[in-house]
Amino acid sequence: MQNESTSSLVGEEYEVEVGPVAHGGHCIARTAEGQVLFVRHTLPGEKIVAKVTEGESDSRFLRADAVRIIEASKDRVEAPCPYAGPGKCGGCDWQHAKPGAQRRLKGEVITEQLQRLAGLTPEEAGWDGTVVPAEGDKLPKGEVPAWRTRVQYAIDEDGRAGLRKHRSHDVQPIDHCLIAAPGVSELGIEKREWPTLAAVEAIAATGSHDRQVILTPKPGGRLPLVELDKPVSVLRVEEHDGGVHRVHGRAFVRERADDRTYRVGSGGFWQVHPQAAYTLVKAVMQGLMPRKGETALDLYCGVGLFAGSIAERVGENGAVLGIESGKRAAEDARHNLKDLDRVRIEHGKVDQILPRTGITEADLIVLDPPRAGAGKQTVKQLSALGARRIAYVACDPAALARDLAYFRDGGYTVRTLRAFDLFPMTHHVECVAILEPVKKDD
Repeated sequence: MQNESTSSLVGEEYEVEVGPVAHGGHCIARTAEGQVLFVRHTLPGEKIVAKVTEGESDSRFLRADAVRIIEASKDRVEAPCPYAGPGKCGGCDWQHAKPGAQRRLKGEVITEQLQRLAGLTPEEAGWDGTVVPAEGDKLPKGEVPAWRTRVQYAIDEDGRAGLRKHRSHDVQPIDHCLIAAPGVSELGIEKREWPTLAAVEAIAATGSHDRQVILTPKPGGRLPLVELDKPVSVLRVEEHDGGVHRVHGRAFVRERADDRTYRVGSGGFWQVHPQAAYTLVKAVMQGLMPRKGETALDLYCGVGLFAGSIAERVGENGAVLGIESGKRAAEDARHNLKDLDRVRIEHGKVDQILPRTGITEADLIVLDPPRAGAGKQTVKQLSALGARRIAYVACDPAALARDLAYFRDGGYTVRTLRAFDLFPMTHHVECVAILEPVKKDD
């Protein structure tokens, strides 16, 4: 219920000068009255007309879209995608920015989050301030990297496939997603109608020719006969329990990384960019430098990507424990690493399983937590294990910065930090931080 003294400002327009980028795919501006605006579809330094999309007169901040550009940034380009822009698809944040500018903006966000939440300058974090593009993503002007190997299509009331609008359940129908990987686009999902479905997820493995669709029927909806342009496995999400069950074909796709094949079942996590697994394994192994006979933990281990790479390097006398909360992913990890006797996979939450293992020390730790981060209690547990090196893989710079501050409290300092642009056109960025114990004075 709205307070009588407040009023909705949705639809109001303000002419503003745009300030710095903020975490989340928008920039900061202020109204003449001093109210903060989080504005999408703009760039720092521009003069624009911003139209409010969320907020009231007494809100701490307002959300808005740039609906008219009065003075454009030199980094602005015409959005290559016809579905990018105010009120359209919410999947991409920076279609209107040059690729180099996108990476600079992401670097500025990382810098700001490190400073604000961890009190670290880039130099103190061992970071050169750059966000590195993935191999193959440097393309001619106007071309967009087709990187997204998993696309979740929403289905509108007319049965058309599309993508959600920003902060909305509304669907923007599309006929082609520019950032979808070729293996997804070639299925032809956007060309067909899906009247009985609520969603279609398409997966195109990078490490094999495996293609998979996961269908979510509307309540009471029947499963359609799926005929796509390429052979695919079909799975469905069950209405009563949310479980994913095989309809026909394989219940998994096969991926490759670091000379190993990984089975990834429905609900199992695998990096979305084709180069991501390779890029992150390389960064983690370069940072940890595993030695023969060492013991290691792979936390939030998914289907065993880092555990497999570490196990190969620590040799037969080493040992690796992986912990994963997803039941199917843990099963896949055991399957993927069954040839390595030195690897053990436990299913459960890290903060619950780790204390039960009785482990009091480890040489190496790698953690790749969900977007919310590991959190204070888990970081405290890890800091007590005395690892000589810790690799933290992060998909959210705010969560990374918070956890780095907790690690500092636990006696660890950041040795190096690297940032990778594994989500072009969006505000997301992947970081790898390598930590080591603070050197004690003699």
